[in-house]
Amino acid sequence: MMTFHFNTMKVKIKKLHEFAVVPKYAIDGDACFDLHAATYHIDEMGNHVYGTGLAFEIPEGYVGLLFPRSSNSNKDLILMNSVGIIDSGFRGEVSFKYRMKGLHDLNRKNANDITILRTYSVSDRIGQMMIIPYPKIEFEEVNELSESKRGHGGYGSTGK
Repeated sequence: MMTFHFNTMKVKIKKLHEFAVVPKYAIDGDACFDLHAATYHIDEMGNHVYGTGLAFEIPEGYVGLLFPRSSNSNKDLILMNSVGIIDSGFRGEVSFKYRMKGLHDLNRKNANDITILRTYSVSDRIGQMMIIPYPKIEFEEVNELSESKRGHGGYGSTGK
């Protein structure tokens, strides 16, 4: 049986709201930690905005990536920006902005019944975050790129 040694990194966190929940990993070894809703509102564009009530001090050279939880498939919501980016210099509240799936996407017996929309409530786990290092990229402009097996093949070019 393999055992892994995980490095620990301290990240400062500040509660901005009385209902904020300090995050934790659901299971030892998980890559992401869960974030809970401390607040909820619908913005001027009709998006469902869930505030975590938390601000993070992510170290320089690291980034926080926000993802929906797998249980989001049981909701009628789609994360607006697919993956949220929390840069190390951001000190504001971390929030998740969801939009409703289109009626044609909703999985229910009667698509006209919009009274049973499945959304999150305050205190629910609304998403997850992973904090990872990233490289500093230095670009070098060239006239030619090396050849590869894939070449110029794009969408779907490697098979089905």
